[in-house]
Amino acid sequence: MPDILALFQCLHPGVPAATLRQFSRVAFAMLAMTGRVTMLGISRWAARGGSYRTVQRFFYTLIPWATLFWLFFRQHLYRSGDAYLLAGDEVVVTKAGKHTYGLDRFFASLYGKSVPGLAFFTLSLISTQERRSFPVGIEQVVRTAAEKAASKARAEAKKPKPPTQRRPPGRPKGSRNQPQGTLSPELLRIQAMIEALLQRIAGFIPLAYLVLDGHFGNHHALQMALQCHLHLIAKLRCDSALYLPYDGPYGGHGPRRKYGRRLDYSNIPEQYLKETTVEGHLQTRIYQAQLRHKEFAQPLNVVIIVKTNLLTQAWAHVILFSSDLGLPYDKLMDYYCLRFQIEFNFRDAKQYWGLEDFMNVTPKAVTNAANLALFMVNLSYRLLRDFRQSDPDCSVLDLKADCRGYKYVDQTIKMLPEKPEPVLLAQIFHKVACLGRIHTVQPCFSPG
Repeated sequence: MPDILALFQCLHPGVPAATLRQFSRVAFAMLAMTGRVTMLGISRWAARGGSYRTVQRFFYTLIPWATLFWLFFRQHLYRSGDAYLLAGDEVVVTKAGKHTYGLDRFFASLYGKSVPGLAFFTLSLISTQERRSFPVGIEQVVRTAAEKAASKARAEAKKPKPPTQRRPPGRPKGSRNQPQGTLSPELLRIQAMIEALLQRIAGFIPLAYLVLDGHFGNHHALQMALQCHLHLIAKLRCDSALYLPYDGPYGGHGPRRKYGRRLDYSNIPEQYLKETTVEGHLQTRIYQAQLRHKEFAQPLNVVIIVKTNLLTQAWAHVILFSSDLGLPYDKLMDYYCLRFQIEFNFRDAKQYWGLEDFMNVTPKAVTNAANLALFMVNLSYRLLRDFRQSDPDCSVLDLKADCRGYKYVDQTIKMLPEKPEPVLLAQIFHKVACLGRIHTVQPCFSPG
């Protein structure tokens, strides 16, 4: 059975010894427990000293989670020689209460609509060799009154209006140009998280790329990334107006033209074709070019993936882009695909570690519950790395079953008048742990 407290010794610079002991007991209880991951459930499964009051005290302690994430990653998860990407995404947790801190309506892609709940923005380091995401920072999204009003105004503007209420064509009289460098409160929040992380890393890991989803496929997000000295990799809308670079003659006066003819996605010039593959009746054509967009100040490194059904001739396309003009198309596609690894972190945090289960309502307790769930994702991966040396098929459920079996045997042994021999005790631990596992190294019981 792994010693959780020994693994947590690297966190000692960030938290006191008493909090570290509480953390180790809470972590082991979460590894062993079944059912919903709440403070009451954790207290029932915690080891000695894990009363409900102790668990409650832990959740109401101010913990520097960002520091703990980095210390644990640097000690147990980092691999020298590996290349890492910085990725970010938002996760929405549904909540039915009325008093939880930060409760609002957020758009959840799983439901396809806005739902009442909490939102957390997470930064993650993605290993390009292990192809695995490791959360290193999480912050709750709490929108101000100004943000809510602006969001409501944008939603109202998208609704169709009757002809009598429509604005006349042209620019409204007296309107002023908006400054191009102004970042939204959302981007300012993310920028502060990235700058704090880069300061914490202090060059320990050379980061060059920030990978975000299509929500951030705009010039404001690009400027935010460049201000953090990172190249942005994201996705554009499929109907984005992209223009070929102008290669005609100079008109003789005024600035030189930047924009050539608009790109037709159904008839992309063959000179930009990089790869063509056919699988069954699906044809995939990949194009790469340096194109212009009128909302971006600089040219973009654009990769267009066009899929065509050879039977029906129906086709669809995806547009990826990066501010790094020298990034090859295959790496750009691979890096953007790796961004999805952060979604698996959210899945595990919700399914196994209580991101959907916690019932805390105060700001400090909500922050601790969300960060604890994402921290357990990293801890479980570190434990599985050891388990998979002897059992390559070991999963999170197998890990939890093993810890639960250890808990059962430990409580049973305490009631015996004499402790069994170490060899017999190890066999008991192995047999009991096999009862709840999905993948077993050997059968738990012999036939007959």
